[in-house]
Amino acid sequence: MDSTDIVVVIGGSSGLGLAVARRCLTDGASVVIAGRSAERLAAARAGLAGGGRLRAVTADIGDRGQVAALFEEAGSLVRHVVVTAADLPYGPVGELTEADVMRAVRSKFLGPYFTVQEAAPRMTAGGSITFTSGIAAYRPAPGGSLAATANGGLESMVRAFALELAPIRVNAVSPGWVDTPIWDELATPAAKQARLSELAARLPAGRIGTP
Repeated sequence: MDSTDIVVVIGGSSGLGLAVARRCLTDGASVVIAGRSAERLAAARAGLAGGGRLRAVTADIGDRGQVAALFEEAGSLVRHVVVTAADLPYGPVGELTEADVMRAVRSKFLGPYFTVQEAAPRMTAGGSITFTSGIAAYRPAPGGSLAATANGGLESMVRAFALELAPIRVNAVSPGWVDTPIWDELATPAAKQARLSELAARLPAGRIGTP
């Protein structure tokens, strides 16, 4: 990559998205990180050594207008787009509200659709759009119906996008269990460690991934 390659990372303020942004900057690309929290974006920007090759844009992927504004800011030379943003409420299916469902829909269905609609016209052959799916699409757990549904639907969309947008490459990556900050929101430190240790024991490598 070089500085003329613009990589847009939606969800780039933490976890996998932040790691992708850091690697792209290291490889010489210009990077635009986007997310809903201006505070998290500011913290991420402060921790990334990007200089003039790094920009941060506050945007909610579930809002078409904000996605459009993001790609207007990114410019006409977008080479790659990576989407790691996710907002997937967990809980018993009977207790999930319509608002919970719409959070998942906007995050993992409407958001990817809006992203493709705004990004693809700015991209040329050789570019790529990469989404993150999740193991819930194949191995759902109790309380994870929204994650299973949203990720399964996303992967179906990606297959259709890949056919329609070729030669732009469109892929979904299911990274498995990765120790990202989202775990800190789901459990206490002790419960998190116990859960990750349990999951690690079920894997051939015997460990959880890191960004």
